[in-house]
Parts: sequence; structure tokens; C-alpha cells
Amino acid sequence: MPMKLRGGAARAQDARSTRELILDAAETRFAGRGFTGVSVREIASDVGLKNQASLYHHFKNKRALYEAVLARGVEAIVAMVVSGGASTQAGVVDDTIDRVVDYLVEHPNLPRLIQRAGIDDPRYLRATVTRMLRPLWAQGLGVMAAANPPWEAADLPHVAFGFFHLIFGYFANATLLEMVVQADPLSPAAVARQRRFLKGAVAQLLGLQRLRGARGLHGGPAA
Repeated sequence: MPMKLRGGAARAQDARSTRELILDAAETRFAGRGFTGVSVREIASDVGLKNQASLYHHFKNKRALYEAVLARGVEAIVAMVVSGGASTQAGVVDDTIDRVVDYLVEHPNLPRLIQRAGIDDPRYLRATVTRMLRPLWAQGLGVMAAANPPWEAADLPHVAFGFFHLIFGYFANATLLEMVVQADPLSPAAVARQRRFLKGAVAQLLGLQRLRGARGLHGGPAA
């Protein structure tokens, strides 16, 4: 009996590992070419599966895989924002930004995946995208409202969009940024500067404090 338990645990671990590998490969593919531009065969090949039928042991179909990829990323971000509650203390806000940036460094394709979800994915995925992104939107608006920022209530959605572009846009457009500034925007030094900038910019937009850490940011991303 003990041997069977160990064997079962090992198989479960292998299954989880394969599933995560599939999600990683699918995230990269979908972020690059959108839902319709990617085949299940390509993703299976990226993971080293013998055929696409092996992938269907983990996901019912391509749509289920896409939804799982999007859910994995968005739900993680939502959890980070929710963990900070409605607190607008500088330390809590900074910690939340750190967690989000750390996650995006590990999953740099997620911002492009979200960006593509609103650009070129078919209509039947709109309900899924809306269901997954609305909690992040609602939580963000709640945090801003609690901060009593120096903005009219009607302006808060625009501020929220600003936050989205500040945080996610940097990673979503990293390739373009690299071409423009001729430096790697995802290098540790560049990400560290972006992290400092975000903390100061978010604090200023929320009316928490004056812009911090501006010194040394004007040189742009560094290699």
C-alpha cells in the first residue's frame, strides 16, 4: 500500500508538471498570435508531447486551454490586489506593486495575452474575457475610491486605465520599447527602475504622496 501511495503521488506530480508546461507554452503562443493564430499541434510540439491527443488528456479543447491560460494569469493578479484589501498605505501599495511586477517578470507574456484578448480573439471568447477581467477592474476601482484621490468620480475609470497601461503596458510593449531605446527593458536593472517609477507614479496618482524615486529614472531602460 505505501508503494502505491508513493507511485500515485509521483504520477500526480508528473501530471501537474506537464499541465504547467502546457500552460507556459500556450501562454507564449497565444500572446504572440492570439487564439485563432495558434494550433494545438504547435503547443503540443513545444511541450514535447507525442501528439495533440496527449494534450487533450489535460484540457478538453483549445478553448478550454486558452481559458485556463488566461485564468491562471488574471486570477493570480486579482489575488495580489485583493490581498492588499482597500488599504492605501504607501507600504501596502508598494508591496502590491512588488508582487505584481515580480509575477510579470516571471510571466512576461501575460500582458500581451490580455492585450490580444481585447483585440483579435473571436466573439465567443468575449464572455470569458469579461468574466475574468471584471474582478480586477472592480477591485482596482474600489482601492482608488478608498484612497480619496484628487480626481472626480467620473475620472476614476480613466485613472484605472492609466494604472493598467503603466503596469502592464511596459511588459506588453517590451519588444517595441527595446527597438526604440536600444536596450533590454526586461533586464534586472531596467525592471528595478520601472518598479521604482511605478511606486512613485501610483502614489502620486492616488494622492498619497509626492513622486518618489524620480532621480535616475530619466535615462530610460538600461541593459
